[in-house]
Amino acid sequence: MKIVLEHLTKRYPSRDRKRKEEVIAVNDFTFEIPDGKLIGLLGPSGCGKSTTLNLISGLEKPTEGKIYFGEDDVTNLPPENRGVGLVFQNYALYPHLTAYENIIFPLQNLKGEEKLSKEEMEERAMKVAKMVQIERLMERKPGQMSGGQQQRVAIARALVKTPNVLLLDEPLSNLDARLRLQTREEIKRIQQETKVTTIFVTHDQEEAMSISDMIVVMKEGAVQQIGKPQEVYDVPENLFVAKFLGTPPINVFEASVKNETLYIGSEAVLRVGGVADQDVWCAIRPEGFIPDENGPLTCGMIAVEVMGRDTSVVCTHDLCEAVQIRTIISAENKIDASKKTIRFSLKPYKTYIFAKGSEERIDFT
Repeated sequence: MKIVLEHLTKRYPSRDRKRKEEVIAVNDFTFEIPDGKLIGLLGPSGCGKSTTLNLISGLEKPTEGKIYFGEDDVTNLPPENRGVGLVFQNYALYPHLTAYENIIFPLQNLKGEEKLSKEEMEERAMKVAKMVQIERLMERKPGQMSGGQQQRVAIARALVKTPNVLLLDEPLSNLDARLRLQTREEIKRIQQETKVTTIFVTHDQEEAMSISDMIVVMKEGAVQQIGKPQEVYDVPENLFVAKFLGTPPINVFEASVKNETLYIGSEAVLRVGGVADQDVWCAIRPEGFIPDENGPLTCGMIAVEVMGRDTSVVCTHDLCEAVQIRTIISAENKIDASKKTIRFSLKPYKTYIFAKGSEERIDFT
């Protein structure tokens, strides 16, 4: 099911009695979600991603804009008539019901032509249970299951009605790190198996990038960038996107361009053809640093952390926004941690410059 959002906007009345300005939770969101794809809505808390999900599901009504499922305008359609499956952060399972009873609960409310026999409900329940690999847990109640097992029951309950759209709101945030990894792989497998259009809301960029066909990065209700995860990581449109994606985070320096050369302080660190003289932000991915005794960028040495395949050189620079710079280099490089300074060359395709005012990326050759 293709989903089209046209100028979707949601405003709430101000809670501040002194300030009457409305709160804009979602601001002019226009996007087409292709049929059968998994889309990650990504951004910090309060950016509007969950509100967007609620608008798509029908739990919230937009202040402005339209929502289409395929060619059908569903903007004013009640949630129960939209054919959506919802999985929430807290799972929302009925504690007094078994896994089987939780899964078939939505089917028991079907009426008219959609009403199913007991045998048909059992067949559907067992089919989705096998899909999410909980068929042996059907007689257990939520209190007898782990968080990951409860999550699978919630997904099975959402899938049992064969929805046109599956909506997942922070579904992994209550799980421990290892279980999160396993469950996100399961979500990707289930989505590929069912081919149901899926929207996955998270503030965890690693989750979104690992399983999404496309990601939508949001900030303060507005879309910042849409694209394939690797493309957004490699070519961020603005400084916010560059800083939000990546672990360790990108390293941001105050810098300037003079005569098509990028300067960090007094050091000419990179040729940036086609860029006018101006003050800029220079952002360098951790993997964009190359240890080089004759390199143009000098940093103060703090520590060298060996992580097996890679090495992290932790260093400082007066013009860096963060207290510490974290670089990721190959463990084949032997770094003398006893030195007070370390010099780097920079990889041009891992180095970005952004305008000081607008914070938009400035391309260079």
